[in-house]
Amino acid sequence: MVQRPGADTAPELVLETAGGSTEMSPPRTYHVGRDPLCEICLDDARVSWHHAVLCPDGDHWTVRDEDSTNGTWADGHRIHEWRVGPGSELRFGSAQDGPRAVLSIRTPPPPPPPPPLATAVASAAPVAHPERTGTFRRPTTVRPLAARTALRIGRDPANDLVLDDLVVSRRHAELRALADGGYEIADLGSHNGTYLNGTPVERARIAEGDIVGIGHSAFCLLGDQLQEYVDSGEVSLDVQDLAVAVDHGRKTLLDDVSFPVGGKCLLAVVGPSGAGKSTLLGALTGLRPADHGTVLYDGRDLYRDYAELRSRIGLVPQDDILHAQLTVRRALTYAAELRFPQDTAKAERRARVDEVIGELGLGQRADQPIHSLSGGQRKRVSVALELLTKPSLLFLDEPTSGLDPGMDRSVMHMLRDLADDGRTVIVVTHSVLSLDVCDRLLVLAPGGRVAWYGPPGETLGFFGFDQWPEAFEAFENERDRDWAGQYAASPQYRAYGAGAPRRPRGAPDGPAGQGPAGFAPAPPKAQSWGSQLSTLVRRYAAALGADRTFLAIMIALPFVMGAMARALAGSALTQETAINALLILCVGGVLTGAANAVRELVKERVIYQRERAVGLSRSAYLMSKVVVLGTITVAQAVVLTLVGLFGVRLVPPGATGVFLPPLVEITLAVALLSFTAMTLGLLVSALVKKEEVTMPLLVLLAIVQVVFCGALLQLDGVPVIEQLAWFVPSRWALGAMAGTIDLARIVPGPLTDDPLFAHSAGVWLLDMGMLVALSVLFCVLVARLLRRHEPAIMRK
Repeated sequence: MVQRPGADTAPELVLETAGGSTEMSPPRTYHVGRDPLCEICLDDARVSWHHAVLCPDGDHWTVRDEDSTNGTWADGHRIHEWRVGPGSELRFGSAQDGPRAVLSIRTPPPPPPPPPLATAVASAAPVAHPERTGTFRRPTTVRPLAARTALRIGRDPANDLVLDDLVVSRRHAELRALADGGYEIADLGSHNGTYLNGTPVERARIAEGDIVGIGHSAFCLLGDQLQEYVDSGEVSLDVQDLAVAVDHGRKTLLDDVSFPVGGKCLLAVVGPSGAGKSTLLGALTGLRPADHGTVLYDGRDLYRDYAELRSRIGLVPQDDILHAQLTVRRALTYAAELRFPQDTAKAERRARVDEVIGELGLGQRADQPIHSLSGGQRKRVSVALELLTKPSLLFLDEPTSGLDPGMDRSVMHMLRDLADDGRTVIVVTHSVLSLDVCDRLLVLAPGGRVAWYGPPGETLGFFGFDQWPEAFEAFENERDRDWAGQYAASPQYRAYGAGAPRRPRGAPDGPAGQGPAGFAPAPPKAQSWGSQLSTLVRRYAAALGADRTFLAIMIALPFVMGAMARALAGSALTQETAINALLILCVGGVLTGAANAVRELVKERVIYQRERAVGLSRSAYLMSKVVVLGTITVAQAVVLTLVGLFGVRLVPPGATGVFLPPLVEITLAVALLSFTAMTLGLLVSALVKKEEVTMPLLVLLAIVQVVFCGALLQLDGVPVIEQLAWFVPSRWALGAMAGTIDLARIVPGPLTDDPLFAHSAGVWLLDMGMLVALSVLFCVLVARLLRRHEPAIMRK
């Protein structure tokens, strides 16, 4: 070994590998391995994830093997710890042909200005603000900006810089030269936004080293060069010290959870019930941020930059996020409309849909209704939906739940293939049948602590069990055992780095991110409100139209209720028939409206939560329900009224309606009652947690309408009861119909002497106006309740 004379500290060296050179300066330590977060990253299957460490040791450097599988070699001998210096040669993974590294004396750089990012020495060149922008690898392209006043960026081929990315708008942004020699970035009304250091901007000046994010690309301005970095999918995830507590800190769900996940890695998260797996999933996706800690997406703070990074994250919940009545192709087409910019051509969306259908092996099932698919095939469709935007990180919650062992293995092998294609895949699961296909396994112990992080094949041996059921029983029965402490004291903890403090390569000392406190603003929407409404209305109408059971009930109900009203009304409304006929119309209107809507929100809750997280407008979603269900409900009300009263003499001879012919006014009142009942049904659907409880509540709703409408009991002047009746839609609808036919004249008596039954223009308008007011009130309450079920980032 050669050493500089007189050196009392380790010399500055350069380590040369096939992937490039790395300058090594004390007192920093340099990690070698396949982990992209290592300072010296070697992409070779024989190299362990964390293979070795090069660290300064007094006046020299020492290489220390990290219990690697295939060893670290020097001079043909496998070493554990070895003194190295200029001229030393090392091999990793094989003594003969493993990746080779040679150390040499560092030549001091000349004094001129620092080199551009494209020629930085490290194999993963950091930008000027790594703590804000993360760690990027070598630029994909470098574009000179000399003599340019503006550079237009977008998907359209006519742009100066064309991005082949469907989440980018045709005319997305423009880089403009300023009079003082600087530059600014201006968003051109894009649908997914332009970001400066992770923050959405419309127009902002760019400083040297700032990062501009557009779709899956990031641009760094250095000197007169624009350097582009494309997120190709092979990203790392670094989880640091995540902690979550509830009940004012009295109950801990996650406790100091840390682990690294490399690019193209398939990670499975297992553990007993209540160990915090779902909480961890929410923290990793940014939907429910941790109280403390940091999630680094390839070196970038996910919580702070969520608005920009959210399109690169796919999440497949445990329940299917699909309208089961639609065909596979149609469901994916509607999803593409919602997720891609409004200016995306139909042919572009169709091509991307066909691409993911082929990628997931769904070609033969593309035109088949989703409800007719097997469980494994439905899960593939859910994954295909998330792959539309080409996410680099894919999370799945219990994807094999309810599947037989064969389907379980098929789904896990599908995830293995997705990871091998260039994604990082993290799956939360209770199944342990196919863990062997995973690269890493994270085991959470009760209390949300890391009991193991490492290769699946070593897990049971570490715990001292032969079968997984034994391990899970031990977690349940030995709750006082310090599982996390046992792992933290093990050599595997140091080898696989589950809890070691880490920073992105090239990042300065100090915190790698600001954590949840720096949470990003809500992301922009991919389409305008009107475009979203159009897509949602068409999709919802198609889903209802494909539901034959719903169609049959929807068609039959108004005819049945109308026939009952007709039987009671006879040929004319008389003292004996008038109240009963109007009561049946009220009950029929309430049932048709509420029955249409009472299940619609609760059964789509998982779909709404996922789509809301990727930019769906809450008001557009609610309005799509109101438009489609309102149209159906009003049509049913018209049929109900005409079947029940057409040809019946409604008023005494010589009498008329308040404003219009009596049949028209009664039809309007029943239609408005049905519409209001529909909004009340949506309110019930937004309140409940399970679809099964909606039918009993529908029956209760109908009974309340009968009791408080005023046809059976005298409500006027009865304290409390009269005030409660103000919130019952049938009370006002019956009043409007009674006023139209002058019920007090047909059926004289104290029951019909109700002020709301008066045959006057003012009272009739009040009755109808209150129905409108109740509809608006119920819709406002539904919107507020929808907010409770949304990801925290969207509650703005």
